[in-house]
Amino acid sequence: MPTHLDVLLLLALPASGKSEVRTYLGRLSPAECEKNFGIGKTVQLDDFPYVHLMRRISDELVARGREGPYFRSAALPFREPLDWGTLIELLNEDYADLVADRQPTPASASGWLFDRFDRARAKVGAPLVFAGMDAGLQRELERALEGECRALLGKKNAAHPSTLAGKTVVIEFARGGADQSPMPLPVPYGYRYSLARLSPEILDRAAILYIWVTPEDSRRKNRERTDPNDPGSILAHGVPNAVMYGDYGCDDFQWLLDRSDRPHAIRVEKGGRTWYLPVARFDNRADLTTFVRGDELDWSPADVEGLRAGLETAFRELHAARRG
Repeated sequence: MPTHLDVLLLLALPASGKSEVRTYLGRLSPAECEKNFGIGKTVQLDDFPYVHLMRRISDELVARGREGPYFRSAALPFREPLDWGTLIELLNEDYADLVADRQPTPASASGWLFDRFDRARAKVGAPLVFAGMDAGLQRELERALEGECRALLGKKNAAHPSTLAGKTVVIEFARGGADQSPMPLPVPYGYRYSLARLSPEILDRAAILYIWVTPEDSRRKNRERTDPNDPGSILAHGVPNAVMYGDYGCDDFQWLLDRSDRPHAIRVEKGGRTWYLPVARFDNRADLTTFVRGDELDWSPADVEGLRAGLETAFRELHAARRG
């Protein structure tokens, strides 16, 4: 295979197997990554932890008789759809921190995160949450959420390798639109919007691995994986049903591919520039990934081989798309 990928965008509907693929790849040696898939040892970014903290902020404010700024209730989609862009801006920051080897050490992890949320919202034109908040109320929130924010910050900093040389940065996110939506999906829904919000530094290096399942499979697998006692888990969190139908009832991935003027690539336009991101699909409709949620000691050789073979085929296609 050719030189390994610098940045891999791992895209799919919820519960399609993205996090399971990341988990599997993260447990491989550098030699296995290079030999089987043409990637480096993975460094992983994901926007779900930010969604979870946005829900926690909203929960804490609702418990105090206020409106949730990000979510009106735990069962509903984003209150402000532009927060799909907010999440991308946070991923852009995380990637820039990796490249510059910045590891923040704020006195208050919650204050640090609240500032980041407002800065990211400002970039997409969404109203700020904390800039005008009563100072006493914000201190209450910071105290209530400091432990969870400190844990997120710790994981973010711990993920920094000593160098990105020879590594592949895997960036996971899911985007979509309402069930039965006509195409194109309206801004700010879908991959068309979110891909164009990625930084030029990411777009210059990125290729896409799309994990293919049907929306019906996505909803079923979401129900099956949900552990209500572990809502912050990467592998076991559940997406509310209203969100599954309202935000993830379909996606625009195939629509973007069909309208690209270059085969096996998605065209992204931003700031007067154009990128063609090479694409391959990993067909997971037969479910090659669910076993990864279990203890690694219980993984059967047949399951592991099925996943390895499926990914190897997809990555071979991805490298072919890169060669164009």
